[in-house]
Amino acid sequence: MLTITKRLGDGAHAATIKIELPFDLRTRSRQLTKLSTGEEVGLRLERGLVLRGGDHLITDDGRVVEIVAMDEVVSTVTCDDPWRLARASYHLGNRHVPVQIGAGWLRFRHDHVLDEMLRGQGFTVTVEEAPFEPEGGAYGGHGHSHGHG
Repeated sequence: MLTITKRLGDGAHAATIKIELPFDLRTRSRQLTKLSTGEEVGLRLERGLVLRGGDHLITDDGRVVEIVAMDEVVSTVTCDDPWRLARASYHLGNRHVPVQIGAGWLRFRHDHVLDEMLRGQGFTVTVEEAPFEPEGGAYGGHGHSHGHG
């Protein structure tokens, strides 16, 4: 079976094959999945590595594969006031909710309870399908995580 054990560093890599995965699967270092060609591939990556949309991996036979962040059901919070948006981010973080931060918006996995909490605070919340790329956390930059000992 085809395997992938290595993420390529940043730079220009020509990928003709893709793997489309939701965020939860992009956090798993060991899994069986399929390439866009339909071929099965085993991922055996460094533990703690978080794959991001646009990352490039290399197969054991030398082909370059691009990771695609799959659309997921998410809630997107919008607000023109950055201070209010920071407050919404605080409330989500206080609940240990992974959050993606953009210019004038926040995104998290759809949760109707959190949606209602934020609407109750006057935020606009839209449920949609979009790629989900949450922040890596205080200890994680690109693809790193911290452990709890």
